[in-house]
Amino acid sequence: MTRIRGVFTPQPRCAQQRRAQQRRVAHRVARRALGVAVTAASLLLGQAVGPLPDANAVAAAADGAAPHVRNRAHNDVLFVGAHPDDEFQSLSTFGQWNEKRRLSVGVATITRGEGGGNAVGQEEGAALGLIREREERQAVAVARIKNVYYLDKPDFWYTLSAPLTRKVWDGPPRQADTLERLVRLIRATTPRTVVTMDPRPFNQHGAHQLSARMTIEAFHLAGDPRAFPEQVSDEGYRPWRPARLLTRNWSFEGPKGPGCATAKLRDPVTGLPQLGAWQGAWSRRNGTTWAQLERNAARLYRTQGFASLPATVTTPRKEMGCDWFSVLAERGKPQTAPVHRQQRLRPVYAEFAAWADRVGMPWLANRAQPDYPTSPSTTVPATSRPPRLDGRDSAGEYPGQAVALTHWQGDKCASEQDCSAIARMSRHGDDLYVLVEVADEAKGSALSRDDCKRHWRTDSVEIALDPRGNAQDTSTTFKAAVLPFTSDGGSCASRDADHHQGPATRTAPGMRWAAAVQAPYTGYTVEVKIALADLPAAADPAAMTGNIMVYDSDTQDRTSQSRLGWSTFGSAQADPYTWGTLHLPGYSPPTGRPTTPGPPTIPMEAARSSDSPASVAQSRRTGVPLAVGPRHPH
Repeated sequence: MTRIRGVFTPQPRCAQQRRAQQRRVAHRVARRALGVAVTAASLLLGQAVGPLPDANAVAAAADGAAPHVRNRAHNDVLFVGAHPDDEFQSLSTFGQWNEKRRLSVGVATITRGEGGGNAVGQEEGAALGLIREREERQAVAVARIKNVYYLDKPDFWYTLSAPLTRKVWDGPPRQADTLERLVRLIRATTPRTVVTMDPRPFNQHGAHQLSARMTIEAFHLAGDPRAFPEQVSDEGYRPWRPARLLTRNWSFEGPKGPGCATAKLRDPVTGLPQLGAWQGAWSRRNGTTWAQLERNAARLYRTQGFASLPATVTTPRKEMGCDWFSVLAERGKPQTAPVHRQQRLRPVYAEFAAWADRVGMPWLANRAQPDYPTSPSTTVPATSRPPRLDGRDSAGEYPGQAVALTHWQGDKCASEQDCSAIARMSRHGDDLYVLVEVADEAKGSALSRDDCKRHWRTDSVEIALDPRGNAQDTSTTFKAAVLPFTSDGGSCASRDADHHQGPATRTAPGMRWAAAVQAPYTGYTVEVKIALADLPAAADPAAMTGNIMVYDSDTQDRTSQSRLGWSTFGSAQADPYTWGTLHLPGYSPPTGRPTTPGPPTIPMEAARSSDSPASVAQSRRTGVPLAVGPRHPH
């Protein structure tokens, strides 16, 4: 019998069986090892916090770490993100660290962004992922970053749910090995500083949250030989404990000007020390500011529409701020900070708070759940005759109260003529009708009918419905968007980021729509019939919620400038907690319709590192296997 940290298991008869068995117990071992880290962290909570850090301390060595041996894969700093472009707003920092401190930086990107939009073509899935890899490698080169490691996990639509993302990355039929690969990468690259995104859940992409969570766990585990022990016994890696752990703090408002980099500040929410890197710092190597160099890099992400950013940064240097990072750990040990518990947490936030406790950083959950405002509500009246789908509000078709759509995201409308909208709703039998009248001064890009997806790239109307009013994420909802005009005439519709995505003709067979576009152009009207039978579950007439959103694009570069919505708090299109209630008086769903949504259809296509010449060449150069998979040393 072999005993691994209290887990007894029979000794396999061959090396292949031993590796398979070690993989099975590795996650139990990792969880227990993480528990030891948590216990150690709890013992540190009574110790005083030392002086706040400054940028010059970023390369401090970890006490007790294994002696550093130079290797082909070594980077002083490792950044971990979820998608290509997640690092771009930190490139001014990474470039400074390289130029001034001679610190090498590596990047790990868990997916290739296959689920994102494409502002320059019609590629999607794996083909889009390989394009986005090329963009990322070109962009990070501005900061002299050479190594970008991809874990080949699938990217899907925009979600706010880390648990849903975990199911996609590590659920069947895929191996649950994202954490294992991150631990392997830290051991392979031996960074002193690990940087990642913000793990907190509100108003943030679930993949960003999960990449940060797993990086925090990997930071704890990489130095413990009992975590994923086959990496040590079979693959020849040594345990490695980084010194410092940083997370990007998007919401922190610090001072402007060069003094922000030396200010000793703490985040008022978490109580954590903040590390600042001034964007206005001058690059002697390039003869301009790092803010400008970061802009040059950002514009290389063409598929994401970043090429539309102004080529020149015009903010005066003295008014430029810092990139801010929360310091979660120093010398390999978690920071101490006050813990403020919240009551009556909704499931998403309760799950996050439990995770923060588990990793020994409970202060991360301080005020994680915002004070949600009261959501709007409206009554959807029944009509004796169905509205005629012609893009017009005819008498008696929509007898209920009109709801105004207000600014939600992006540029605020300069006037009602620039962008404004009202919506009306009614019901006939088992069908919901929605009419949205939009005022708009400038017409966006006309996409082709076979490119009827990623509706936020141009003028569009999106309707979101949660039939039971209790969704935790949009995978159990219905979300459909109508593009009022296309390049080959007429309108088109598709579902996105919901229970079943794709062209409406295939994914919502009972849905019908019409659009009337004014000429000369002053706006448009969209009218939609949604068969309640197409919803993922029976509509609850007293609890169904929904949202109506308008995306306004005034350019031809496939980007939106302004967004309007009925319920506008946070991520209005992706957070069912914020949607308004739609009362359906007199409605009863047909007998036999399910009250619980079935499993969602989620795209799983991911580009492979083996299909990327750049990744293959990097693997040969660094010795780190493709997709940071197992190494088989000879």
